Amino acid sequence: MKIIGLLLVPLTSMVVLWGVITAVTASESLELRQYKTLWTNLRLPAYKLISEIQRERLVSAKFQRTTADKAAVATQRTRTDAVRDTFKQLSSISKNRSEEIRTQVDAVNMQLDRLDSIRGEIDTGLSDRLHTAESYNAVIDTLFGLHKRVALIDDIPIYEQSRVVIDMGYAKELLTREQAIALGPTTAAERRLFTQLVGNRRFLIDQALGELDPSLRDGQVALISSPAYQRMRMMEDQIIAGGTPQSWLATTDALAKSFQEAQMRASTMLNARADPVADEVLSRAFLLAGTALALVIVSIGFSLRMGNRLSKELGALRLAALEVAQERLPHVVAKLRKGETVEMPELSVASTTVEIDDVGQAFSTVQQTAVEAAVGQAQLSEGVGHVFRNLARRSQTLLHRQRIQLEDMQHRATDPEALDDLFRLDHLTTRMRRHAEGLIILSGATPGRGWSKPVPLLDVARGAAAEVEDYQRVVVEPMSGQRLAGPVVGDVIHLIAELIENATVYSPEHTSVIVRGEEAARGFAFEVEDRGLGMSAEELADLNERLASPPEFDLADSDRLGLFVVSRLAARHDIRVTLRGSPYGGTTAIVLIPEEHVADPEPEVRVQEPARPMRVVRSE
Repeated sequence: MKIIGLLLVPLTSMVVLWGVITAVTASESLELRQYKTLWTNLRLPAYKLISEIQRERLVSAKFQRTTADKAAVATQRTRTDAVRDTFKQLSSISKNRSEEIRTQVDAVNMQLDRLDSIRGEIDTGLSDRLHTAESYNAVIDTLFGLHKRVALIDDIPIYEQSRVVIDMGYAKELLTREQAIALGPTTAAERRLFTQLVGNRRFLIDQALGELDPSLRDGQVALISSPAYQRMRMMEDQIIAGGTPQSWLATTDALAKSFQEAQMRASTMLNARADPVADEVLSRAFLLAGTALALVIVSIGFSLRMGNRLSKELGALRLAALEVAQERLPHVVAKLRKGETVEMPELSVASTTVEIDDVGQAFSTVQQTAVEAAVGQAQLSEGVGHVFRNLARRSQTLLHRQRIQLEDMQHRATDPEALDDLFRLDHLTTRMRRHAEGLIILSGATPGRGWSKPVPLLDVARGAAAEVEDYQRVVVEPMSGQRLAGPVVGDVIHLIAELIENATVYSPEHTSVIVRGEEAARGFAFEVEDRGLGMSAEELADLNERLASPPEFDLADSDRLGLFVVSRLAARHDIRVTLRGSPYGGTTAIVLIPEEHVADPEPEVRVQEPARPMRVVRSE
């Protein structure tokens, strides 16, 4: 029964997968059939509403130019309101089909509710021509957003063509915007906006024509190549140049109607393509569901038959494997970490099935290989640590002698250029000493550099800045007079220097790296801030986790040696290092030194001023 229960898990998954495949495939067919319903209840009313709002925008523009009477404006508003009420009634039926459609329909209704306030501003003269056009544009843009949302369909060819047809419809919208702006003499701002609309419309049409199917493209090409369209392009160029063509309104009215008719024909043709595709998808769903059901039945029968035979042998193998995974290997790894010698007995499983016996032997081989790998890893880590430590100690000795010789040469140098070169060499020696200390830290030992007395934290920050290559870019701001305990001074200087080094490497050369410090409730906090490109939230979280819990040193991960050294030094003295984003786009490293390592500022010594001699005034 255990093996049968184990086999029921994948078998149940297969049954569920069969049901999901069947349901998804059938739902694709139903969605394609709903495409026509959404066209009737949402997209077609939306297109009609867009046309009425475009007319109202044009009439309002005429009214603001005093070329139309209020009666024409009122009539058009009545027509717009009637179409708006029809749209709201039909959209309320279809908007609950999905969350995306419901959200977009609500956004459209919210914009439609603004029509009354837009009209009030026009009637009272509070809105100029550009503001009025932008207000109507915002309403129409939400309707086109609804078109794009409703046009989403699993059939890629239909979706691609629907998207292009919607783009052609938006090109017609841009044409009506041009029409409303250029009714008469235009201002400089209106001409700038008009120029943008012309460029966007021409680009949109050129791009869309190349993507349309031939059956949908022919009508659009005939319209674009017509003499009326070419005449309108010439008028657009005149308006951009500051002119006012006489027949602009008549020409654009005719073209807008032609664009609308071509768009409706293309949309109707696409709507008719959905039904045959839906039938094909449904037939494929039935075939796929039947085949998958037959495979599930065969799999269930075969699994039940084989389960009775293998249940006992697999049970024994399972127990042996659990023993290796839960008891033997953890015990061996624990001994290896302590440096003890280990022996692993072979894994034996009594089985009459050759395959089960082979699996048992494989487990035994894996067990032995894992132990050998763990032993080799421990020996390699220890050997690498010795190599790092020996090389670093030798380098430290040579660098110490080199610094002594450089100091002597600096005292004897008289040439300013030679002295400057000696200072650069001394700075290079300081950096080499820090890298040597990094090798010692990687080996698990302590560098050994320390101070006997507390050192002001400002001097600690300056010392860290002096150990990086681009120390000229580092700005150490003034800070309070707290001091750092002598035994931890060397490690803190090294830690902050590594952070400053990273900040200079990963930020542009012309930017500065700011080092701040201030007293905190539980110690003293340093901030190292750069103005580089910064890191993503995932990278910051990963690095902060490494800094909080230093992992074992990995020879393959040589790109993060600096942060590994920082994490080792921080863990040694219970220092908390945190990385976060900088307001300037870079990264800020915060180093919180515990209060047990921070001493109060050195008390000031008052120097008593000598007594001033008294002036004796003689009386005469």
